[in-house]
Order: sequence, then structure tokens, then C-alpha cells
Amino acid sequence: METSYVSICFSVFVMLIYAGFSMSFGIGQRNSCSPSKAPPPGRVDTSRQLKELRTRLKAMALDAFIITRDDGHQSEFPAHRDRRYTYISGFSGSDGIAVVTREWGAALWTDGRYFLQADIQLSCDWLLMRIGQPGVPHLMDWLLDILPENSKIGADPKLVPNSIWNKWASKIGDSSISLVEVFENPVDRIWNSTTGRPPYPEYEAYVLAERFSGRKWEDKVKDLRAKLDAEGADAIVVTALDEVAWLLNIRGYDVPFNPMVHAYVTVTPDSVNLYVNESKLGLQVKAHLKSVNCYSEHCTQVYSYDALIGDLKTNQQKWKKVLLPSQCYNSPGASRAIYSAIPPGKQLVTSSPIIFMKARKNHIEIDGMRRAHIRDAVALCDFFAHFEESTAAGEQWDELQVAKELDQFRREQNLSKGPSFSTIAGFGPNGAYPHYLPSDSSNVLLIDGSSMLVLDSGGHYLDGTTDVTRTIHLGTPTDFEREAYTRVLMGSIQLASLVFPSDVPMNSIDVLARGPLWEVGLNYLHGTGHGVGAFLSVHEAPITISYTTGNLTFQEGYFFSDEPGYYHEGHFGVRLENVLEVVKKQTKHHFEGQYFSFLPVTYVPYEPKLINVKMLNPQHRQWLNDYNAKVRTLVGAELKRQHRMKGFYWMMDKTGYIPEHEPSSASGCIRVTALLLTAIQIVVLFSRGL
Repeated sequence: METSYVSICFSVFVMLIYAGFSMSFGIGQRNSCSPSKAPPPGRVDTSRQLKELRTRLKAMALDAFIITRDDGHQSEFPAHRDRRYTYISGFSGSDGIAVVTREWGAALWTDGRYFLQADIQLSCDWLLMRIGQPGVPHLMDWLLDILPENSKIGADPKLVPNSIWNKWASKIGDSSISLVEVFENPVDRIWNSTTGRPPYPEYEAYVLAERFSGRKWEDKVKDLRAKLDAEGADAIVVTALDEVAWLLNIRGYDVPFNPMVHAYVTVTPDSVNLYVNESKLGLQVKAHLKSVNCYSEHCTQVYSYDALIGDLKTNQQKWKKVLLPSQCYNSPGASRAIYSAIPPGKQLVTSSPIIFMKARKNHIEIDGMRRAHIRDAVALCDFFAHFEESTAAGEQWDELQVAKELDQFRREQNLSKGPSFSTIAGFGPNGAYPHYLPSDSSNVLLIDGSSMLVLDSGGHYLDGTTDVTRTIHLGTPTDFEREAYTRVLMGSIQLASLVFPSDVPMNSIDVLARGPLWEVGLNYLHGTGHGVGAFLSVHEAPITISYTTGNLTFQEGYFFSDEPGYYHEGHFGVRLENVLEVVKKQTKHHFEGQYFSFLPVTYVPYEPKLINVKMLNPQHRQWLNDYNAKVRTLVGAELKRQHRMKGFYWMMDKTGYIPEHEPSSASGCIRVTALLLTAIQIVVLFSRGL
């Protein structure tokens, strides 16, 4: 899965038909908003919602209100009930922020991934603020410019990370305009069951057995308490849903694509307190948590989900220091509401230690992740075999059908718990959008042999989470398509082949994946990798592989994606993604401590017709042959065990041996790799202060 958050993007076909779409805009400018142009399919009329919200703002003496995409836990995939900014704006993308003023208009900010989608979905009542485009202001700068003096800007502090709130407040500075915490969200007053607001899922939480988690929750709490003691903290407030799930070895169904339950946890030296809707806890979970008639430090006390803020205000009187999670890369940290409940002098603002505890998998989780990826590869091989056979027989497939059928193949696998995100299936020009998702309104391209298909998908299993991308071609690829695919493959191999000292920063290895593309002036505008949880979030903090951010170092037991790509706008996309495991490396020499390397756990064949073997140097070829041999051994055995012979023969056909010592044209890549490794050494030297 491409590293940034996924949302629905629309096809190039729609883009070309409607409004002569152009990337050249004035500030807030819209397409198809003149009286002479008909609105495009997919546009959402939110005039009623805006009118009702403005009536509420007037009653609350607010001049503007900010609506974020967040829930109370700053989740990547909020529940449908929590998607307030979609209800108000009509925009369904996964990243953006809406502002509605009482008298001065409405605007939505989003980044380049979603310009097209937002322009189609937003009604003409909205300005579209394209982040990163020349002249586009920060939302607070815009509000300060248009609002009169002494105006009040409201926002729900439960739905805003504290780090973001502080940035807003800093922008306002000494202005007469004020930023107001609004706990009674006005959107909730107009969006209810009568206006189509869905309920939360009613499914109960369940226990993740120790044979999958690898450790008792009591032992995890003991380790967490030791870390709190080392920090001098009397308590921690755990707000992120994946951290709650990992800590207590429970899972749930409360948010899409992530096996989590809406809950908060506070941990002190002598208590574990779970704030949750108690109807979510069946007898088995209560017994697991020791929450009935048990009052020691090894028991869990259960409280109402809504009681957290009040309890924090009361309990802080006996605490000297409370650890409040801060932003840690793609983990936003706790909300403004959580911070407001603890006096500033008692706040210990730092990254949640649970982030690093769960990122480093134990031996049971490691074994489970490896096994889950083998079964996942079986599903993919079987699907690709079926897909290619049926298209060769003349059956027509569209992108939406590909996504639905692949999801079904995964569900047939043992321990499957559904997809880990919405499957991305982009054919031809749609594949050039990294975040494209097929939908009823965008599903306009039939898949044939004229271009490439990018298929990015993943699954949850009780023993692991997967994320894999492959790019295929049903016809005869062009020379440039083969070159692009091969360069992306070379970058993926170079990163996966790295052996390095344990103190090398994560961000420095990104250049290995980009080097073969950079060599000819190509690139991609997303990160190269993200952490992957063990039956948790498919995007797991703190791992981020991007040369523009992140200077953490790797630990044994980390799992992350290796996913370079290339996107030729209007024509095709290429992305190849494996999940890698960080393992200790036994090197010939032992200069300055421990060395690491990467072990692939994704074993899905590449497309031979798209590989220009002449571009590969001997090291690339050896890696690819070794990889194919493992696919045949590991995945082949499981395919045969499951009697999936169609998938088995497809896999065998795609994993043939490549001569390793024929002349190649990759000498330049060898030099580039050497230079990149030298660059990493320089980064390490500077990080040591030499």
C-alpha cells in the first residue's frame, strides 16, 4: 500500500470529460462552477448542511467552525459515524480539513493527491484550497484575513491532535480573534439518525489468543510501568486504538480495515483502567481482562467510554506527572481535549512508549507474520492465475471486479479477518494515481492488453497483516513500460539487499530505492516505506522510509514496506511492494557493533515480461533468482497443500531462472549504489558528531 493515506480518486476519463480540468488554479478556484457548465457526476449538494450548521454557529456565537477528519483517537480510518467533514462537505477523501464560516464562505484544504476528487465532489458553495499550490494560505491565515476583529473560531478539541491545536493557536498569536474549545460539536446537532447518520458497529470485542500475540497483556503492562517509572511518570493516557488493542490483546470491529475497539486506557503503578462502551465486552473478554471482582494492579477496571475526561481532571490531583502522547511521525498523539484535562505543569509530553514496544515484534509475532504472508501469497497467485486465464478466454474485467474478487480469494485463507485497506486496482491512466480506488462513479475502464494494471492490496489474519503491490500487463508492454518497471524493481532490490550498521538512520536508505529512477531523471512523490503491524494497523508508527523525514534507527523485529514506484501521468503507473523484516546480520568482520539486513516476507512473483534483464547487474539477478527460488519453495508447498494447482502452475511459470553473468547495461547502477552507500556513511558520521 502506498505510504500516504488512501482515499477515493477518480479516473482520468472523468477528468478529461468534465470541465477541461487544469492544474493551474487561482486560490480556491473551482471547475464546473460557472452557470454554463453542468456539475460532474459525483458532485454532492451540501447546501442544506451548510445552512443548518450556520444557524447553529449563530446560536453558539461562533464566527467559524473547523471540521477535521479525525475521531477521538485520531484514527487513520474513522468509523462512518465519525466522518463529520464528509457529511458537511461531501468530500470523502481520507485527508483534508473543512472550515465553515457564518458569513464569509466555506473552504476545504487538501493536498495534491485529492485535488481532482475534491473538485468533483465539493459543491460550488465551497472554495478548494489546494495545499502546496502558489498563494494558497494556511487555514488560520485565511481565517485571520477574512474574519472581523474579535471573532471566535470554534473546533472540537476531542477531534484535533494537540500538536495541531498548538500550531493554530500560534498562528493566531496576539490577534483579537480567539480559538475556542467546543465540546458540544454543532455538526452532531444536525447530523443524526433522521438525517442519515449511521450507528457505530455493535459487534463485541474479542480476545487475541496468546498463541498469536506472543505475550500476556499483564506482562506488557509490567514493561510499560517500568518505562513510566524510568520517565518519572505516575500515569499514561493511551489514546491510539492500535496501542489499546496491542496492550490488552483485544481486537474489535469499530473502525474500517483495522481490528480495533473504541476505547481509552490509563495505566498507573497500581491500576489499569479501560474506558469503553461496556456492551462491547462479553464474558470472555471480561475474564481475559480480569475485570470482574478483581481489584489488584493486575486487574482491569472498566469505566464508561465518556467518563475519561472527567476522571482525568479528578485523578490528576494525585498525580505529579502524566505521560501524554505527542506526535510521533504518522501517529498524531493525543487530542487537545486530553491535554486540556491535565494542568500543563503535570504534563510529560513525549512519544508513547507503546509505539516502539509494539513495532518490535516478538518471536511469536514474527513467526505469525511470516506465515500470514505465505498464505496471502497463495491467495494472490491463485487470483492472478484465475484472472489471466479468464481474460485470455475473452472475459471482460473492470477495476472494481478485480478488487472484489481478490478480496474474496483472501477470505478463503485460514485465519483471514478481511482486507487491511481498500484494494487499489488502477488500470492504464488510473494506475498513475497512487491513491486511486475503483468505485461505482470512477469505474470506467475495462482491463485489456493495452496498458499496465497496478494492484495494491493487503489482508488481516489473526497471525499477521499484509500489504503487497504488483504491476502486471496482459498484452505486449512498450520499451518505456519495461524500463520503468525494471528501474522500480532494481530500486526495490537495492533497498532489500542492504547490510548496514544498526545506527544508520531510516531516512538515509530511501535513496537506494530511488537511485535507479533518479539516474534517468524519474522519481515518485510518496515515501518508500511504512511500518506494518501484527494484526494491527497496516500503517504502523514509527517507521517511515523517506529522505525528507524521519531519523530513527531500525530494531530487530521491525516490519516495514519497500514500495518504490513510478507514475506516468495520463498513461500508466508502476509500483512494486514487499514487506521486509529487520534481522541481525552475521558479517565476516565486526567493526563497531551490530549489523542488520532485511528479510522479505512477501513472496509473490514479479511479471517476467516487464523485466528488461539486460538492465540488471549480477547482484540484481542473483537476488531475483534467490527470491524466485523461495517463492517456489515456500509458496509452492502451500499451494500444493491447499490443492490450488492452477495457482501453482502460474507461480512456476513466473519464477524462472535468470542467467546471472550475461552482459548487462547496469554498470551505471552499480556506481550509483556505491555512491549512495557512501552517502549513508557520511550521514552516520555526521550523526555521531564527527
